[in-house]
Amino acid sequence: MKHPKRYDSTPETRKRMGNVQLKKGKAETLLAKALWHRGFRYRTNYKRLPGSPDIAILKYKIAVFVDGEFWHGQDWKKRKARLKRNRDYWIEKIEENMARDVKVDAQLSEMGWIPIHFWEKKVMKNLDDCVMFIMSVIEQHRK
Repeated sequence: MKHPKRYDSTPETRKRMGNVQLKKGKAETLLAKALWHRGFRYRTNYKRLPGSPDIAILKYKIAVFVDGEFWHGQDWKKRKARLKRNRDYWIEKIEENMARDVKVDAQLSEMGWIPIHFWEKKVMKNLDDCVMFIMSVIEQHRK
């Protein structure tokens, strides 16, 4: 579905949106390095898999995504109600992202992969918890 044009954005908004990183953000990098230091090897932004996971641990078929809270709809009902500018555009965009996440997870599961999602802020605040969760999934896979 085609998005409506966004002519009503301010220069400040355009600048802020232009600074958004799609790959190799700080949270993904921290998580990847933490896994590397624990001896896990992976591919980043692995294009051979649906959704190009931020971290793909090939040996255990684990696909890790670090999702931005806004872009992937964390607490969507609350956030949706608070949208002011370009409301229709953002609702459509974020709901498309959420639907794509569900579709990609289903595709990965069909291929025998385990999709794992972390919110970006959770990785930043609780990096060790995220690493431990991935390690527990790996341990389950080994059994």
